[in-house]
Amino acid sequence: MNKTELVSALAASAELSKAEASRAVDALFSVENGLIARALREGNKVQITGFGSFEAKKREARKGRNPRTGKEINIAASTSPVFRGGKSFKDSFGG
Repeated sequence: MNKTELVSALAASAELSKAEASRAVDALFSVENGLIARALREGNKVQITGFGSFEAKKREARKGRNPRTGKEINIAASTSPVFRGGKSFKDSFGG
């Protein structure tokens, strides 16, 4: 499901116009100023009970290898967003 399909499904499910649904999706998921991205940049965790949690994970700088040449390379420290599904969400898939 892409963003357009998500907006259409939200509009139908919540009885919203497509414009309202689009604004709601952007308010949550926009990279620049969405609620989730903003909270993660501020160092907060976003936890939605039963669904899952979003958090920013920091990785230290480390050594790695170029798989093509085998030469050792330096990998810089980084921070990445991570989603972890909640128990109810995982269980809904039959596993």
